[in-house]
Amino acid sequence: MANELYPIFLKVHQFETLIVGGGEVGLEKLSFLLKSSPNAKVTLVGKTIKPEIKELAELHPQVTLFERAYFSEDLTGIQMAIIATEDHEINKQIHAEAKAREILTNVADTPDLCDFYMGSIVTKGDLKVAISTNGKSPTIAKRLKETLNEVLPDEIHELLQHMREIRDQLKGNFGYKVKKLNELTSTLVSKEPEA
Repeated sequence: MANELYPIFLKVHQFETLIVGGGEVGLEKLSFLLKSSPNAKVTLVGKTIKPEIKELAELHPQVTLFERAYFSEDLTGIQMAIIATEDHEINKQIHAEAKAREILTNVADTPDLCDFYMGSIVTKGDLKVAISTNGKSPTIAKRLKETLNEVLPDEIHELLQHMREIRDQLKGNFGYKVKKLNELTSTLVSKEPEA
């Protein structure tokens, strides 16, 4: 069966995101989200919140913590929920409540209850590459991420800036611009070794 996921890049800083779970998995999800989107607006609720989460929240003033049990009202105004408690039954209950409100959800380690997966991400300046294994193997995604981090040069950010300047200077219709930009970048994917 083919991977039917549709990759998109969300402007999470424009969303209201809820993370339920203040343990190790909650820390992993919050860290991942903030690494990719440092200005993400997040409310995290957990009966007990790890000190590392509190330290992370201190560095990100748009992260709000509530050290208490989850209440259904926590979903009010939320567009995306990441459910990461240690209790599978509680996760299923929160998922059902979020779905009833038509909120995008990710339930940690439960692909069948996810509207989206948080894949591995490679970031080099403005270049961002997301890797998905359709929820089958985070380990493979992690290994691919490591490989791409090594292979993609840090200078690619500078190249992207130059390409934008070139695109902005090109005159003509969309088709002409695409053709010219394709000509300029063809050597990036050339299989012929350069002399």
